[in-house]
Amino acid sequence: MGTQTPETPAGSAQTATLVVDGVSHELPLVTGTMGEQAIDISRLRATTGLVTLDEAFGNTASCRSAITYIDGEQGILRYRGIPIEELARNGSSFVETAWLVIFGQLPTQAERDRFSELLTESSALHNDMGKHFDAFPESGHPMAIMNAMINAMSTHTRPRINDEESFLVAAAHLLSKVRTIAAASYKSHKGEPIIYPRRDLKYVENLLHMMFSLPYDDYEPVPEVARALNLFFTLHADHEQNCSTSTVRMVASSDANLYTACSAGVAALWGPLHGGANMATVQMLQRLHDEGTSAADLVAQVKDRSSGVRLMGFGHRVYRNRDPRSVILKEAVDDLLCALDIDDPLLEIALELEDVALHDDYFVERKLYPNVDFYSGILLRAIGIPLNMFTVMFAIGRMPGWIANWREVNMDPSGRIQRPRQVYTGPELVEWVPRELR
Repeated sequence: MGTQTPETPAGSAQTATLVVDGVSHELPLVTGTMGEQAIDISRLRATTGLVTLDEAFGNTASCRSAITYIDGEQGILRYRGIPIEELARNGSSFVETAWLVIFGQLPTQAERDRFSELLTESSALHNDMGKHFDAFPESGHPMAIMNAMINAMSTHTRPRINDEESFLVAAAHLLSKVRTIAAASYKSHKGEPIIYPRRDLKYVENLLHMMFSLPYDDYEPVPEVARALNLFFTLHADHEQNCSTSTVRMVASSDANLYTACSAGVAALWGPLHGGANMATVQMLQRLHDEGTSAADLVAQVKDRSSGVRLMGFGHRVYRNRDPRSVILKEAVDDLLCALDIDDPLLEIALELEDVALHDDYFVERKLYPNVDFYSGILLRAIGIPLNMFTVMFAIGRMPGWIANWREVNMDPSGRIQRPRQVYTGPELVEWVPRELR
């Protein structure tokens, strides 16, 4: 396979050459904004009879998207071209970041005010939705409840999106109600009364109020807690074509409504290999505490490949450098722990483990740095979020990205329903056998 040389005449399309059984086939190259190139194989089967095999899609671009840019080698993450470091440094709120991710640019003051107003007006759930919460068992997992309730929203306020205004309203409804659903699922799980949202509170503060207040005792969040959770949501707003986002796009391609597509994203995120990484980190810390294993002992076990011990919360499939989100979140965690003056043995183990791993040549040489899940697990635990709500918090943060990707799919005039191919490996032909002879 080869590409055209730099001497290719201006205006000529670059191609890659695929040679099969001595026959050459020219495949067009597609170049992204940042110079990354992809081979367009959309006509491959039609022209050669072949399909490509890329199990787990590790080397396949499933779409063209203008939402998020990641450079794993350089440790770069940008929303609509803006580095996440800039958003964090300038104190961009989750609501402002959500607008950026969904609509493509930072909001004007008027747009931000309008969006905030819609979020406030949309925070309460339809009264009939409360009956659903009553039907869930107390042991029901909050992610299962969130998935079901987002889908159920379609039966109460099915989004009729036919222009920018109706999309704005539907997006605000979903983004606002998902935190109310999250808080109500938490309360249902604890057997406590569901708390209504307040008009005078901002997005994050309202979520904390609905989760931790009681009818006789209003929760007043410490500013550092609200700031840390705001940053957590901002850093999780989108992350390119991961499992859940790709799922949202797949469902959206069938012309499914916004709520249904995003509920599918919740289902994908629930998987422990995707949204459960921060939970696995805390569970690892709990195991170390229960067994009396030191951070140094764990690191030694991880180095011994025959032990089968894995270090959770370190390294990342995409990033071959430091996860840029982890660098930002580490500072927030340090500030939060200092402000709350928490005495938690698990957090002490986490900080010890971080120090050992960051200064050990084994991890440094392999670039196995603490990732965003390591610090987010510490952050959520410090705030008082229970373990079974960790992935729910992740889902709230990722909602803007899911909404933006649903919109991108639906705005594409040439979009088609997604339908991957396969390489069949079953038996060639099997004869049917009557039941009495089986």
